[in-house]
Amino acid sequence: MDALQMILLYDYYGELLTERQRMCFDLHFNQDLSLGEIAQELGVSRQGVHDNITRAEALLQNMEEKTGCVRRDLAHRRAVQQVLACTQALSSHDDPQVRDAAAQIAAAVHSAEE
Repeated sequence: MDALQMILLYDYYGELLTERQRMCFDLHFNQDLSLGEIAQELGVSRQGVHDNITRAEALLQNMEEKTGCVRRDLAHRRAVQQVLACTQALSSHDDPQVRDAAAQIAAAVHSAEE
């Protein structure tokens, strides 16, 4: 799994990690520090940092496999974008009722996203 996907999983499930796992994960993925740099900063071994990050990644992936929250949220976002693209296309229709309906749909989608 790439770093961007891991960061997304962390955004959803990061609070389930231990404080040490969160710290190591943040320093590695968000601050882009190497394992050696993290080990030096935290006063632990490089292997300890590696183990914490590996356990954190496994826990995050396991939570996503069980709950699917990220997958569902991304699917929802794609669907919203598709609905908005369709309403945009309909907003230039010749029939004013169609244009009005498209505007109402777009407004409802934006309202639901807030």
